Amino acid sequence: MHPVNISELDMNRLLYAVCMAMALGAFLLVRSLLPKESSPLSRLGLRERFFLATAAFFGGAISAKIPFVLASLGKSNGWLAWAADGKTLTAGLVGAYLSVEMVKVFLGIRIKTGDSFALPLAVALAIGRMGCFFNGCCHGVATNMPWGVDFKGSGPLHPTQLYEVLFHSSMALVLWHLTATKQLLTHRLQFYLILYCIYRFITETIRPEPNFALGLSIFQWTMLIFGIGLTIQWMIELRYPTGQATNRP
Repeated sequence: MHPVNISELDMNRLLYAVCMAMALGAFLLVRSLLPKESSPLSRLGLRERFFLATAAFFGGAISAKIPFVLASLGKSNGWLAWAADGKTLTAGLVGAYLSVEMVKVFLGIRIKTGDSFALPLAVALAIGRMGCFFNGCCHGVATNMPWGVDFKGSGPLHPTQLYEVLFHSSMALVLWHLTATKQLLTHRLQFYLILYCIYRFITETIRPEPNFALGLSIFQWTMLIFGIGLTIQWMIELRYPTGQATNRP
């Protein structure tokens, strides 16, 4: 038998895959441990939960690819972008959120389900971004700061993946406190995502993203529009409460 030679690139990809698997496991574990009153999703029927989970998965998966597909428009093999590795968390979150909201309208579900996802999502994203760090993707621009990281001979760059790990970890602690003290009921996911929109809008200034329009990157525009939309939705819900019940067929 010949010894297996695992290159540094292969090891990075392995660590990335391990972190992604751990992130999914952490999401499911934390959600299962939430108090029943903090997990409104559990009050829905199996059929409703299935449709919402399916909408979140496919909405997020498809949306995460859209920026790369748009960037490849006009190229002879542009359609291959759908099968490539590239994907973006930002677009994925937006797509998952909007898909779930649309399915809830279609099914007549009036219950607010966001509290079931806020804390688990923060924990999962903190772990997932560690995978991005090991993989060397999603890094920032060059920096002279002492904590700059050299990714594959790039020279010292902002480890924006670790910045995001700190953000999501901090938000997980905040959301845990809100859950334990029963504060911001039915609005924790909106609270979390609005703060994430602000965070990403600011930190995009130290990421190597091209200008899209008016000096902002496509991701800054996405976060700006999504954050404003979430804020408007929150204000409407405060003014016109939808209640906590669901219309079952």
